Amino acid sequence: MIYWLLRHWIVGPYITRVFRPWVAGLENLPEHGGAIIAGNHLSVIDSFLMPLVLQRRVYFLAKSDYFNGKGLKGRLMRWFFLGVGQLPMDRSGGEKSSQSLNAALQKLQEGQLIGIYPEGTRSPDGKMYRGRTGVARMVLDARVPVIPCVMVDTEKIMPIGSRLPRVGRIGMIFGEPIDFSRYYNLEGDRFVLRSITDEIMVTLNRISDQEYVDVYASSVKARVEAERTARSTGR
Repeated sequence: MIYWLLRHWIVGPYITRVFRPWVAGLENLPEHGGAIIAGNHLSVIDSFLMPLVLQRRVYFLAKSDYFNGKGLKGRLMRWFFLGVGQLPMDRSGGEKSSQSLNAALQKLQEGQLIGIYPEGTRSPDGKMYRGRTGVARMVLDARVPVIPCVMVDTEKIMPIGSRLPRVGRIGMIFGEPIDFSRYYNLEGDRFVLRSITDEIMVTLNRISDQEYVDVYASSVKARVEAERTARSTGR
């Protein structure tokens, strides 16, 4: 109820008028059944813009910090993120991360669409970075196709650090479904997981015009933060 209210009456109409999204490849989205929409990640607003152009509901994995705030603001944020179809994703690794992925897996088994960013975090500089293999595990466990999705210019309307988006036009490109059935029953092979992930990233990179860097975005962010800290402390 909350999702459709926000989607059709409150947030959706405003965003579509302001950002006038152009879309290519909508015919590549299945009308029924589970599928993973794997996308690049340029801005925090990506997860709010993409569902507005789709007829089907999309559930996204979002970092758990968005759901753990305190006080009235924290409760409102949790209500909003759950209302728009976000699922909390614990990035600390181990059992907590596995439980987060299991929640998404259940949605796929119910025939729903799951949106995921294989890079694991937003690009710090507009480049595309190495994918993490969690998406491959979901593909093999759920046995669903992957729909590549490239967001265009969202980092320009809401760069990292911005509190409010700027007015501008954004785009979305949905590629042809990728079938990984040839890898079914090989869930325990780490080389297979890396092959699936790399194929998804190669496909996204081919559709987009982003420069590809074969390191994790989180490593780049950590290095930048360390350099910033060193400068501020004079080390």
